[in-house]
Amino acid sequence: MGLEEGKHQKPKREPMPRESDEVADARQGGESSTAADGDERSGSEHLMEKVLARENMRTALRRVRQNKGGPGVDGMTVAELPSYLCAHWLRIRESMLAGEYKPQAVLRREIPKSGGGTRELGVPTVVDRLIQQAILQVLQPRWDPGFSESSYGFRPGRRAHDAVRAAKQYIQQGRRYVVDVDLEKFFDRVNHDVLMGRLAKRIEDRRVLKLIRGYLEAGVMLDGVVMERYEGTPQGGPLSPLLANVLLDEVDKGLEKQGHKFARYADDCNVYVRSRRAGERVMASLRRHYAKLRLRVNETKSAVAPVWERKFLGYSFWKREGEAKLRVADQAVARLKDRVRTTTRPTVGRSLKQVAEELRRYLLGWKEYFRLAETPRVFLTLDKWIRHRLRALQLKQWRRGRTIYRELVARGLSAHKAAKVASQGRRWYRTSRKDIHIALPIAHFDALGIPHLSP
Repeated sequence: MGLEEGKHQKPKREPMPRESDEVADARQGGESSTAADGDERSGSEHLMEKVLARENMRTALRRVRQNKGGPGVDGMTVAELPSYLCAHWLRIRESMLAGEYKPQAVLRREIPKSGGGTRELGVPTVVDRLIQQAILQVLQPRWDPGFSESSYGFRPGRRAHDAVRAAKQYIQQGRRYVVDVDLEKFFDRVNHDVLMGRLAKRIEDRRVLKLIRGYLEAGVMLDGVVMERYEGTPQGGPLSPLLANVLLDEVDKGLEKQGHKFARYADDCNVYVRSRRAGERVMASLRRHYAKLRLRVNETKSAVAPVWERKFLGYSFWKREGEAKLRVADQAVARLKDRVRTTTRPTVGRSLKQVAEELRRYLLGWKEYFRLAETPRVFLTLDKWIRHRLRALQLKQWRRGRTIYRELVARGLSAHKAAKVASQGRRWYRTSRKDIHIALPIAHFDALGIPHLSP
């Protein structure tokens, strides 16, 4: 019996015994087992059996394979996971039931943050990702309904757009000041003892608690050396977002009890109030709440300010005729332009079609995320700028004046104008502002799949 549906390779070591569905269910702690031996296991003190239930593990395996991701410290890929489980799952499962399973170290990866700097990721092995996903599937349905309605991050059926809409609604109601709180390296600073104390109130099964602590304390491998970790929950594992919501839900409930209007997405929390004085009181209260959780407020990035001066999840707010409107924050526009510049930078061996395909994937995601923005002129300006970059790239790829002249004439530009453009030498960007749009019209880029950001 393996986790993967369909056929598997014949295991070479520790083969799983063939067994009937009834025996298989019994080994998984199912109803046939409880009915047979009279030891009915239910309730939260037997969570491990629910985590290891056959269907739960199969679902977790499908999810891990769908999410893909790179290998961890052991080098095993997602594609290699099913055959590995066929050979080793029985041993892994027995160690988990006995409370003896020890997670492997996570592989440290640094990725650039959207606002500058880097974010540290901890990549678990694919086996540990599978186990974390299985735990998540059991715990999240139990806990999520009790979380605050103002919490939107990493929750089923909720997304960043919901948080942005809520913020806009609070502003429209007259709350024109925001308490914008940024936690200092939240995922790296989570105190293990504080978090485990909160989890112990929700989980009776000591094996699951021990396993979660094992994931929190698993070392980090950097340059082949494993370093111990005493705080933080590494970003990169399926379970980390749920653990973050468990810890921060305490602060959410405190804000709700005081009647405040707020929106939180992961560690990004904005509280909307009617005056600066009220905002200062809320900020002081939040500092106290976070201090109890051993978390620190980043004072340089946090502030009490008019809502028009702050951003939230990539959006900012503006006002027209007394009504609050959404727009793309300046920082998000700057990041878009940086990405486009990098993508359209002339590179040997890359055709315009290849560049357009990479740009298309990025722009489609960007357009979908910022579709709430109410600034069509900004999008129209960006569309023109992107096409201008692509026209300049095409000129540079043609390189020689003769080639430029021939290609422009073939595309409908007059011989006189084509000669003028071709004579400009290497002034690609300035040249592309002239009559080249006749030879390379909007329809040309539409055919390459470049989406329009403007409606």
